[in-house]
Formats: sequence, C-alpha cells, structure tokens
Amino acid sequence: MVAPRWLFWHRRDLRLADNLGLHAMAAVTPALTGVAVLDPADLQAATMAPSRRWFQGESLRELQQRWRQAGSRLLLLEGDPEVLLPALALALGARGVAWNRDVEPLVRQRDRRLAEALQRQGLQVAADWDQLLVPPEQLLTGAAAPYRVYGPYWRAWERQPKADPVPAPTDLHDLPDGWELALGALPLVAAPPREPWNAGDEPLALPGEAAALDQLQAFAAGPLRRYDDCRNLPAEPGTSGLSAALRIGTLGPRTAWAASSEALADCRSEEEERSVTVWRQELAWREFYQQALFHFPELADGPYRPLWRHFPWENDPDRLEAWQQARTGVPIVDAALRQLIETGWMHNRCRMVVASYLVKDLIIDWRCGEAFFMAHEIDGDQAANNGGWQWSASSGMDPRPLRIFNPATQAARFDPDGVYIRRWLPELRHVATADLLSGAIAPLERPGYPAPIVDHRQQQARFKAMYATLSRAADGSS
Repeated sequence: MVAPRWLFWHRRDLRLADNLGLHAMAAVTPALTGVAVLDPADLQAATMAPSRRWFQGESLRELQQRWRQAGSRLLLLEGDPEVLLPALALALGARGVAWNRDVEPLVRQRDRRLAEALQRQGLQVAADWDQLLVPPEQLLTGAAAPYRVYGPYWRAWERQPKADPVPAPTDLHDLPDGWELALGALPLVAAPPREPWNAGDEPLALPGEAAALDQLQAFAAGPLRRYDDCRNLPAEPGTSGLSAALRIGTLGPRTAWAASSEALADCRSEEEERSVTVWRQELAWREFYQQALFHFPELADGPYRPLWRHFPWENDPDRLEAWQQARTGVPIVDAALRQLIETGWMHNRCRMVVASYLVKDLIIDWRCGEAFFMAHEIDGDQAANNGGWQWSASSGMDPRPLRIFNPATQAARFDPDGVYIRRWLPELRHVATADLLSGAIAPLERPGYPAPIVDHRQQQARFKAMYATLSRAADGSS
C-alpha cells in the first residue's frame, strides 16, 4: 500500500530537528515533502532587511540539503502561498498540508484563509505550535485572561513543563519519478537567490541549522555562565547572538532550553546559576511578547496604553533623518545605529538607549523607530520588535508609567572605556574617554562629526511636561 503524501510548509522553522510539526507528520507518513514559498510580499525592502533575506536564503540552501539527506526534498516556489500551496498539493496528489502556527496577526489571517481554501478542495490541514515553549492559549491568569505584565508571566511560565527536543526525521520517501511534469506551470525555484549582503568578516550569526547548534554549544560552554555580568556590556561578547536563529527557526526553543538545563546542572556557583536563570528569563521575555501579540493583535498597529494614542509627537523629519543616518551627535546612540546599519544587529542594551533617545529626546513616534529596525534587523521579529519599542516608549505592557534613559549615563555605566563607541565611530577614537561618553566633544575634536542635535536635559523636561499635560487631560475626561 502506498503511503499518503503530505506537504510540510516551512516558514519560521528552517530546520529538521526539534521541529514539532514536522516530527508529528513524519510519524504519520514517510511520504513527506517539504515546501517553502518565497513570497514577494514578504520580501519587500521596506519590511525585510537585506541581512534577514540573506540569512533566510542561506538557511534554506542548507535545509534543502538536509531534506535530501533525510530521503526526500524541499521544494521552493515563488509567489503567493494562498494560491500556490493548494495548486501544489493537488498537482502532487497530496492528502494535505501541515505547518507550524505563528502569532503575527496578518500571518494568522492568511493561514485561516489558506486552511479554508485547502479544505474546500478536499485537502486536510494540520497546524500546531512549535516556535514557543509554552503555547499562548495554555498560559492564562487566574481570571482566565492573558498576562499583561512580565513579572507574573515569568513566574507562571517558569513553572510550566517544557517539552524535550524531538529528533529530525529520517528515511523519508521522495517524490516519484515524473513529479516535475505534474507541476506544470507552477513557479518552481531551484534554489534561493543569492542575497548581495556583506555579512562582514565576523558575522554575529551564521545561517543554517548546523551553525545555530554550534553557536548554542559555544555559548552554553562559557558566556552563558557569565551572562548576568556581561549581557549589558556592548563591547563584550556576552550575549548568545542567537536571536536570528530563533527568529528564522534554524534553532528550536526546546533545544535552547535543554542547553540551559544542562548548563544549570553543571553550575559551580550561585553566580553561574543566576546567569543561566537570567538567560532563561530572556527566553521568557521573547515568549511574553509573542503571547501579547497573539492575544492583542491590535498592538501591531498602535500603542497598548490608550493615553499614548493621543500623544502630540513632533516627528521632525530632519531629526528623524539624522537618527536614521547615525548623525545625532550623541556617540553611544550613533555607534549603536551604525552597528545596526552595517551588521543587521544591535546590542540589546543599546536598543533601549537608542529607542529612548528617539522617543523621549527627539519626541518622534516610536512606530518610526519600529519600522526602521524591521528594515535593518537580521533578527527582525514583529512581536519582539513591537514589544521592545513599546516598552521603551512607555506605551506598552510595562507597569512603570514613564522611563527615560540618559545616553551619557548609559554610556558611562555600560561602556566605561569607550571601547564600543570607538569600534563603531572610528573617527572619534582620538577623543578623550570622558568627552566621548558624555558627548561634550569640542568642535576641533570632531571634524566631520556633528554636534548634538538636541540637548538631553531640555528635551527630557519638555517630554515630561507634554506627558503630564496629556495625563491631566486624560484624568479630567475620565
């Protein structure tokens, strides 16, 4: 008897191991074919960073090889998945299409439409969670409501059981001879196009499942045990650098959690245990923002707190352009933005500083920064990016009503020797460290580098006054 064929649609799970949806389908039938769709709507320059397109394309190349090693193949199509997947399933005589679910609102809407289209054609659909350790519907408050504050979420999330990684499928059955003819005019692509992006001599993240596992092992063997001390120092290699792998899915969350469990068991001090726990809390932050976007899809379009829907943003185009070009005259801000522009990645501490500066020094709508980050980040994730920007803007799920970072104070605390600033602003290497950190650089000391475009103290006072006025108006109308 011939086993029924299924298609497995890869999206943000570009791996074979620790892939729950793929593992479940491989248990149903060995006649399994992988599919990835290069959708032009998803690859627009405005929303898809060149670094992310490069990372995805190279990861798909490796994934094709892994499917061949498992005995089957990964088909690449170019176009609209709502049109192509039903046509492909019918052309190959597949029984159904399986995929892993996502939290993003537009993706969820598309998935619902696709499932309905497949079912109208008599095809089956299988979709479940993979990208989260704890599915969003599984973790609710005692009042059966979604969590809105991270602290209680973390305590409840930590107590939830975490599944073990599942193995990659083996001994799959390939398509029968003549399958190419069955596809007819479907837009089959032999391999992803080469993205002309320069990853640099030492890219933070390497694409592909094998590289992600190597990077996780290297992190768990050393930096993870010092994570609590080094994670806020942008000049130090103190973070995992795995955000891109987790975003595109070359690394599964259960594999990351298992590595932290092994490290925790081998800790030799309370400091090391604390470091592992803090990294686990970062994994929980990732899932907190994803469950927030799942339960509150309106976050994708605007602020969580109603007060911020009426904030009188100034949105000065010249100041926004200076920020986007890393020409604000504030060294720690410009260094961080230059790191993002050149590498596709920015250190997390610097993301908070840069975001606070745009919103609360330049008084520019946080959504401008959110869009800029998504257009440049190799690890661009709608839930994490939106959550982080709303946290920095004080418009999101943060119990603290107003949070403002002083760039000079942040630089002095987390880059005290100016190593990070000098690395990304080599034109300021000669400047004394105290001046480099404060930004009070004499004109003769900064040829070609701009003076600060705003005064932090003045802008901080203005922003607080604007916020207070808006708060009083909101209180008076309630």
